[in-house]
Amino acid sequence: MALTDDAIDRIKAMIVDGELAPGSRLPKEEILAEQLGLSRNSLREAVRALSAMRILITRQGDGTYVSSLEPHLLLESLSFAADVSQGHAALQLLQVRRLLEPQATGLAAALLGPKDLQELRNILNRSRTVTTVEEFVAHDIAFHLRIVEAVGNPVLSMLLQVLSTRTQRVRIVRGSKTRHALDNAHQDHEQILDALQSRDALLAASAATVHITAVEQWLAASLTDDSLREVDS
Repeated sequence: MALTDDAIDRIKAMIVDGELAPGSRLPKEEILAEQLGLSRNSLREAVRALSAMRILITRQGDGTYVSSLEPHLLLESLSFAADVSQGHAALQLLQVRRLLEPQATGLAAALLGPKDLQELRNILNRSRTVTTVEEFVAHDIAFHLRIVEAVGNPVLSMLLQVLSTRTQRVRIVRGSKTRHALDNAHQDHEQILDALQSRDALLAASAATVHITAVEQWLAASLTDDSLREVDS
């Protein structure tokens, strides 16, 4: 594994130093292996690992290329970590989301046009007709993502998607009292949309903070309850 890590570091160094620019094709395997002083097996393992990170892209029959290296593309590889997060790790992700998303929501208040606001209204209307938690979460994600997209920063949009993935949200809603959680979420969403329609940035940010904090507090309380049960047992 140490040899593979060394190969990864060397390829990264070539990218950082500008020897391999975004979109450029890597030299043929035997040439690059000799250039880096690595075995071809170590180089292949490194390429596989860097491809998983979206740093490299392998095109069948064409070779291996450096990706665009755009931050939002590289952040996609973090989604799995958020999907499998449990307990305190999930809570930490929610805490970071609370620091970022309300500010983005406040900024969006001045940027969302009439068509955007109507689209948000349509999403909320559809969210009230769903019959499963999965359907509700899909609309919930669409609602928040549409707001953040108005800011026009794809890195921020991807980062917030990573911080609260679909899988994570389904687990949280199911873990709480589902009907109660859905009713509260509907109410929070309406307050966020009202603030956006009024173009009140401070109120929009505050409503988003209340919404995310409620989920965060529920998760923190559930972790405390679990710890107490373990002590009692």
